[in-house]
Amino acid sequence: MQFSESWLRSFVNPALDTEALAHAMTMGGAEVESLRPSAPPCSGVVVARVVDVSKHPDADRLNVCQVDVGGERLLNIVCGAPNVAPGVRVPCALVGAELPPAEAGGEPFRIRKGKLRGVESEGMLCSARELKLSEDHGGLLLLPADAPVGQDIRDYLGMDDTIFEVKLTPNKADCLSVMGLARDVAAITGAAFEAPAVAPVAPSLDERLPVRIAAPDLCGRFSGRIVRNVNARAATPAWMVSRLASAGQRSVSALVDISNYVMLALGRPSHVFDLDKISGGLEVRWARDGESLQLLNGQTVTLASDVGVIADQHSVESLAGIMGGDSTAVSLDTRNVYIEAAFWWPDAIRGRARRYNFSTDAAYRFERGVDYATTVEHVELLTRLLIDICGGDAGPVDDQVVALPARQPVTLRVARLVKVLGVTIAADEIADILTRLNLPFDRQEDRFVVRPPSYRFDLEIEEDLIEEVARIYGYDRIPVRPPVAPSSMRGLPETQRGLHGVRRRIAARDYVETVNFSFVDADYERDLAGNATPLRLLNPIASQLSVMRSTLLGGLIDVLRYNLNRKADRVRVFEAGRVFGAQSAAEAGPLAVRGIAQPLRVAALAYGPADEEQWAQATRPVDFFDVKGDLEALLAPRVARFDKTSHPALHPGRAASVWLDGVEVGFIGELHPRWQQKYELPRAPIVFEIDLAAASLRALPAPSLVSRFPPVRRDIALVVRDEVGAQAVLDSLLAGAAEPACKAVRQIVLFDQYKPREEGAGGLAAGDKSLAFRITLQDTESTLNDQDIDLAMDALVGRVAREHGARLRS
Repeated sequence: MQFSESWLRSFVNPALDTEALAHAMTMGGAEVESLRPSAPPCSGVVVARVVDVSKHPDADRLNVCQVDVGGERLLNIVCGAPNVAPGVRVPCALVGAELPPAEAGGEPFRIRKGKLRGVESEGMLCSARELKLSEDHGGLLLLPADAPVGQDIRDYLGMDDTIFEVKLTPNKADCLSVMGLARDVAAITGAAFEAPAVAPVAPSLDERLPVRIAAPDLCGRFSGRIVRNVNARAATPAWMVSRLASAGQRSVSALVDISNYVMLALGRPSHVFDLDKISGGLEVRWARDGESLQLLNGQTVTLASDVGVIADQHSVESLAGIMGGDSTAVSLDTRNVYIEAAFWWPDAIRGRARRYNFSTDAAYRFERGVDYATTVEHVELLTRLLIDICGGDAGPVDDQVVALPARQPVTLRVARLVKVLGVTIAADEIADILTRLNLPFDRQEDRFVVRPPSYRFDLEIEEDLIEEVARIYGYDRIPVRPPVAPSSMRGLPETQRGLHGVRRRIAARDYVETVNFSFVDADYERDLAGNATPLRLLNPIASQLSVMRSTLLGGLIDVLRYNLNRKADRVRVFEAGRVFGAQSAAEAGPLAVRGIAQPLRVAALAYGPADEEQWAQATRPVDFFDVKGDLEALLAPRVARFDKTSHPALHPGRAASVWLDGVEVGFIGELHPRWQQKYELPRAPIVFEIDLAAASLRALPAPSLVSRFPPVRRDIALVVRDEVGAQAVLDSLLAGAAEPACKAVRQIVLFDQYKPREEGAGGLAAGDKSLAFRITLQDTESTLNDQDIDLAMDALVGRVAREHGARLRS
């Protein structure tokens, strides 16, 4: 929000300079982000009156003007502006004047006496662009007829003013106007606040427009009046144009400017209808599904039943509290108008404008709360400005009150305030602060029962009042004190890794962490998770970020594509974050939503060479087993089991599920060729995704004896049918190692697999394969003998023979 300092000081004028005022506002909670001059520097420019205009003898487009600048004689000035005419008052740069440079950082433009096509010129008549007041250079800047000739233009136009740009927090709806900020400045500085006096306009017509409020939960109060015989072509006063410009608003027409001015000055969005375009009366109601409305910005919207509207007998005319419709918009030909000022319930306005992908000043204010007690006063001010500027005859004010907020008193306890702020503030000082804030209260010793004003929607609980007292008392007066309670960092149990620990372990395997949005393209969910019904966002920030992710793979694929487009040939990235899915059993909590599961997962992607290029080894692409090794290192010392599986994102024959202690915790595999082609990847990356809880757990270390006796290694090759998985055979061997005969078995490792290319090769029949295992045996009490070793080996081979039909390869 921005405004001029002079506008603010018309309401409250503390004895502070500009910098001190800005600092006081910032410390009081209204952060002043920037201060800038309202106009660039210039000198030697005065208000002038054109007395006479004649054609230049040697130039068709130039005129020779006689100009009165308040001196002893008229100046002879050559001018080519199309709107120069006798009697107009315009800015005039005298000889020696300096105008703002044409470009930022340039030299000022100095006016000299000279000749234009042989005719002497003693100055220059100026446009708004030449004074850097606007980009309008279609003609001279025309001033009002009562502008004092000879006065310095900076004084007359207030060009020495300062523009304040203020950043407000969402709860400070009462400060979304110059008057609201002035009221706050008065409380902060103790200066007197002067509210604008609004004299009621006596009606000269006995005419009312029928208005029916059909939705009390949409509109609690509706005030309006008819004004006839207005001159819509009347010029907006210069003072109003200047104030609108200081707030970043351009002048449109008198009718529009008056409405905008009242909104900026008092915080009251209002609307002016062309009365002659309204059929019958008005009805304030909820829209009917399928109704449409063409708005003032030219956009046509289709309405839903939870959107408020103002309609006449035939159609919808306005989007309630947001924007008017084009069909009843005022124009320069408007003669009769209807002025409306209403109280719209914040919940009925909140989010509706964003639903249609735009925002308005009116919606921004109404969805935060606008004073419901001053609609009539603001209609009176609108009427007064309208009649003073455009003329006309006003009817009586029609004020309908159907449902207003019930503001409950809020109790402030001095003891509670002292405990929260950590500083002692006397009850009398608190009373003074509440009085300066214009908060009426009843004092009961050390308790204050405050009745929130109609414009303070942010005061609902005791902490709100504590905050108000703190900011007026001064945050800089509150001492910084350490916590009184002891605090200590608690370590995690030895069986658990923290999130940072998991990140460090993955990073140690040469992966780089990436952080992606929790919302993704719906295509990623459908392709990579097989999720046809993802959680959709009501108001996505972009069309390609419209659903909540149920897998982390989409973000990693995005990162891979981004890097490949920038000529990266080796990409290894990971992410740890939440995924989202519907789950009826999910309970609500401080960080949870009922019916929505939000588990933490960790995923990684590897693409390109397995290792950085070097002379000592040949370059090869990363494969399934490289990433499987990374995953096993992440889970160590727990040992994972990998089973063949199918997954929507993965290659049908190169995918495995990951199991820990009999529980499936994730998957690993190569990206499906279909998605490799769709997402334009030169080769398929290898990915894995597991539950973060699984990666966080680790077995409690247990002591074991270090044997003084040498280990014994035996290699066996087992022949099984091709459909028997290597993992199943390994599981049987590991289970057999628990038998008493195998108590010396320390490790079983699969180190080779052989499948014949043709029948009979290697002594294997068709459909057979050979699996070679290395078995390590060691005793802590004595050296193993051949009998113990053979007994253990026979027990292991016998077990896999029974369970899988395995036999030793001859």
